[in-house]
Amino acid sequence: MKELSSLDQMIEALRRLPGVGPKSATRMAYHLLQHDREGAQFLGNAMLNALQQIRHCGSCNTFTENAVCDTCADASRDTSILCVVESPSDQLMIEQTMTYKGLYFVLMGRLSPLDGIGPQDIYLDKLIRRATDGVVEEIVLATNFNNEGEATAHYIGETLKAKGLKVSRLARGVPVGGELEYVDPGTIARAILDRKST
Repeated sequence: MKELSSLDQMIEALRRLPGVGPKSATRMAYHLLQHDREGAQFLGNAMLNALQQIRHCGSCNTFTENAVCDTCADASRDTSILCVVESPSDQLMIEQTMTYKGLYFVLMGRLSPLDGIGPQDIYLDKLIRRATDGVVEEIVLATNFNNEGEATAHYIGETLKAKGLKVSRLARGVPVGGELEYVDPGTIARAILDRKST
C-alpha cells in the first residue's frame, strides 16, 4: 500500500474534525499552505502543546492543565450539588447561564450499547465515588434529551438513587421567546407533563 504524501496526511488529519468532509479539508489544507503557513505552524504547535499539557481533572473529569480544574478549585462553589453533563462543551453552556453555582462531573460521552459504549466508557465508577463522597447531596442530570442521553440519565439516576442520593433532571419545555405554533408537538407535550404551579 502506497504511503500517503504529506499533503494527503494533512487533508486526512483535517477530515477528523466534526463536520469537515473531503472538499472542506482539501480547501483548508491548500489555504494554509498557500496563504497562511505561519497559521498552519501555530495550529500544529497549539495542538501538540494541548495534547501534551491537557488532562482530566481529578475531581470532575473535565479537561484541565492542572490536577484539579479552576471550577473544582473555586471555594465559592456549592459542593453539595453535582451537575452531570456529557461533555466539557455542555459544562461551558451551563456556566454561561450564570445561574448554576454547584460543581460538575463530565462523563466524556453517553451510553450507547449499539456503538459499544457502556458504563465503563463514561467514567461511571469515578462518578459514583465522587457522588458518594459524603459531601454531595443532590445530583442534577443534564445529559442531552435524545435517546442515548435519556438512557444515560435513567441509568445514572437509578444507580445513584439506590445509594440514597437525591437525583433531579433538567426541565424540558417551550424555549424562552418561543411561539407555540412553531414548537414541535413533542416539546409541547413534555412541557405540559413537566408543568409546575405558579
